[in-house]
Amino acid sequence: MPKFLIQATYTPEGTRGLLKEGASGRRAAVEQVVTGLGGKVEAMYFAFGEDDLVLIVDFPDPVSMAAVSLTVKASGALRTRATPLLTLDEIDEATRRQVTFRTPGTAARST
Repeated sequence: MPKFLIQATYTPEGTRGLLKEGASGRRAAVEQVVTGLGGKVEAMYFAFGEDDLVLIVDFPDPVSMAAVSLTVKASGALRTRATPLLTLDEIDEATRRQVTFRTPGTAARST
């Protein structure tokens, strides 16, 4: 199942909701959304700094992640970034694939 790193920052409105509901209330809401689309929350942490919330979630497909991202962003309560995470095996597979690439500004080689 595809895995994603989600980094989120609460807007002032979202922070007011967090203060009212508490962290455990937000965890329950996140679990409901993710499991409702067939996913799983692997980890959820609150943080200081640029990001207020960091999650690692599994979704059955990237479209499910996109659906959640669009819905959450439309709420206005959070600004989010989702980063696909790859396993070591997936990177090993990527290193074995042949890719033909010409950097910008270089001439194509003739054979």
